[in-house]
Amino acid sequence: MVRQTVMNGWFPTRRNGVHARALVAFSAATLLSACQSMIEQTYEPTVSPSSNPQIVEEVQKNDPRAQLGAREHPRIVASYGGEYKDAKTERLVARITGALTAVSENPQQSYRITILNSPAINAFALAGGYLYVTRGLLALANDAAEVAAVLSHEMAHVTANHGIERQQREEAEVIASRVVSEVLASNLAGKQALARGKLRLAAFSRNQELQADVIGVRMLGEAGYDPYAAARFLDSMAAYARFSAVDPEADQSLDFLSSHPNAPQRVELARRHARAFGVEGTSGDRGRDYYLAGIDGLLYGDSPQEGYVRGQTFLHGQLGIRFDVPVGFQIDNKAEAVLATGPGDIAIRFDGIADTARRSLPDYIASGWVTGLQPDTIRPITVNGLEAATARASADRWDFDVTVIRIDGRIYRFLTAVPKGSNALETTASQLRFSFRRMTSSEVQSLKPLRIRVVTVRPGDTMATLAARMMGTDRKLDLFRLINAMQITSTVRPGDKVKIIAE
Repeated sequence: MVRQTVMNGWFPTRRNGVHARALVAFSAATLLSACQSMIEQTYEPTVSPSSNPQIVEEVQKNDPRAQLGAREHPRIVASYGGEYKDAKTERLVARITGALTAVSENPQQSYRITILNSPAINAFALAGGYLYVTRGLLALANDAAEVAAVLSHEMAHVTANHGIERQQREEAEVIASRVVSEVLASNLAGKQALARGKLRLAAFSRNQELQADVIGVRMLGEAGYDPYAAARFLDSMAAYARFSAVDPEADQSLDFLSSHPNAPQRVELARRHARAFGVEGTSGDRGRDYYLAGIDGLLYGDSPQEGYVRGQTFLHGQLGIRFDVPVGFQIDNKAEAVLATGPGDIAIRFDGIADTARRSLPDYIASGWVTGLQPDTIRPITVNGLEAATARASADRWDFDVTVIRIDGRIYRFLTAVPKGSNALETTASQLRFSFRRMTSSEVQSLKPLRIRVVTVRPGDTMATLAARMMGTDRKLDLFRLINAMQITSTVRPGDKVKIIAE
């Protein structure tokens, strides 16, 4: 649960995928955060800082395309939760972006790059030179060339004016959305049509993506980077998507591959264009050493403002709370809620709101925010010495247990959903609610975020011994291979540098 604020309600919907069907009994969205750097028009690593710097806002102030991006930028930053600030990582990304700018189709284009504080694997662009990349993508990449491949692709969208074309499509979509909403009102089909429209606007067209691929690979090669990095990193992102999916059919809507098609022919197209610069492995610089130095210590996974997932437990040190989900459940820590899915299409949602009215908890449950509430089931209870209340609800094809717990000036809310008629509702909800408690001071003090740590392989080290040092996952060897782009047959040698995830 990100920050300490969430929306005031949830509304049942439906989506494909076994676990996803249960998850979307709740509405939840992921907020991420960001860090921004001002990029000069060309990259000159020996130049000293100017005493009168030419900032992006000044360069772009009369550019109508930049004005489009500027209008959207605050919304993007707000919806992704703010800025991830780390001077070392900013300098790294600025170095890569500056090198690409010098060989772009429009070297006079200035860029404003924002590093989003999100574990998702994503990057995108807005009109006028607004670029965004997540720290999750930086953590997955293994060299500067791979990040350059992603950024050059996004810069190509900017130089090709794809953002302007998307803006025109968006205006048409708004008109269509109004017609849909007027004709279908609150009908579920109407809501689905509106959602599909928003998803279409999140992506560039396939032709635009292929055009950006071609331009991006050319920029990679001309900037002196390994031109094969584009195809290589597309494979890494696809592998990560398979690893991280609760259900392979589930919606990965915030990840790069959701809006960037990853068909095999697209990867092969990237390799074909890279061949113009030479044979794979013989052309261009990967920039691995300085890249790994730049991401050493990078925040990985959940941030302190979101709370942490450790196995079957969710802990939030700033709020001082924790709870456990049953064995066999997987926790997904979203921005406005913590979601968990388990066997039999069971799903759990947890969030919290400010308790401003200070009404009784039974009255709060009955105040209208629960769809399908059964009022005669509301009853007060106590959870580990804390004031609480529970109730049942039913909507569509789902039965729900609602539990609310008060601590100081906040109300914490659990919603457990099972398919209608399932006998697992009470046992799951009871185990969940009675695991909720305040954290002790020692628990709070010992709770630390996970980070990318770059380590040097020592004599006697193997992939297994290195993976054993990983934290935050029960699939240590699989994740170690993934973040280091290694195969089952790969080996490590003394002196190699590899990434692990640790405190």
